[in-house]
Amino acid sequence: MIFHTGVLALVVGSLIVLIMAFFSVALALKIIIGWDITKSTAKQLLLERQTYLVTTIMKYVMGFQILSLFLFVYTADDIHKLFVGAMCATGSLNANPIGWSVLFAKIVIFFLCAMWLAINRVDELAEDYPLVRFKYKYLIALAPVIALEAYWQLDYFLGLRANVITSCCSSLFSDEGATVASSLSSLPVGPSLYVFYAAGAVEIALLSALLMRRAGRNGAWLRYISGAWSFIFFVVSIASIISFVSIYYYETPVHHCPFDILQKQYMFIGYPLYGSLFGGVLFSMAAAVVEPFKKIDSIRTEIHNAQRRWTKISIVLIIMFIIIATWPIIFSNFRAYG
Repeated sequence: MIFHTGVLALVVGSLIVLIMAFFSVALALKIIIGWDITKSTAKQLLLERQTYLVTTIMKYVMGFQILSLFLFVYTADDIHKLFVGAMCATGSLNANPIGWSVLFAKIVIFFLCAMWLAINRVDELAEDYPLVRFKYKYLIALAPVIALEAYWQLDYFLGLRANVITSCCSSLFSDEGATVASSLSSLPVGPSLYVFYAAGAVEIALLSALLMRRAGRNGAWLRYISGAWSFIFFVVSIASIISFVSIYYYETPVHHCPFDILQKQYMFIGYPLYGSLFGGVLFSMAAAVVEPFKKIDSIRTEIHNAQRRWTKISIVLIIMFIIIATWPIIFSNFRAYG
């Protein structure tokens, strides 16, 4: 099992990431203690050079952590053929239940790493690097989380046994049961549709309102509301995929699995579906995360410009996600209700 290409890439990649991350943490501690941009000493010059090294390393670390979410899901789906009773990633994750903890941890780290990259981006745009201490404290706090996720991932892959009979999506994502998955599966299609499109309309309206605001006007409260609503929209969207989007793609009222749409027979549509959702929410939340730093004069304009770019990207991706989710509802012959 450990010699599967995807498994090797994830395990070896995580090991390299850990080495790079903790090397960067050591330098980050040194920079936090000694940083003083007002001085022109040899020590300060050395620290400034080290910030370039740390930032470059962490870009690769964060980039791998973001991509590893999709690689993990792809790998879990690809190895399902090795387990009796498994038909998709659900069966692979059920073969060693800690796999679900790995998946949820990777989703959390996906957003945490993206937020670090957003903060680092606006910091690099200023000549005085006003966010150096903040972003490196963030890095130090994030490193143990990355280490824990890497440990869980290794434990998951090492604990997989091909002779284990596992349960798959037909039992987990069923309309009966007391689990969260079964509760989402049993949500009524009609009301779920209305909630999904209402949440999407509010999301797009908030983002559009932010684009129409002038640079000189204080829209911090609206930016925070938009960022918080993006998280709500993300949760509603995941619930909607399980509740009704999936059954329209599968054209059966009892198949609610959120992973089968990643497979070839469904044209791998799950990847652009989830990619546009995660990307749209990510850019919206990133624009909200950097809002507090607008009080710093040296990066106020740069943050405003970055927020506008990210908001535009977010709108495009959210609309793309809604279109992909809506496509089978309009063009499929299947009707879940009515």
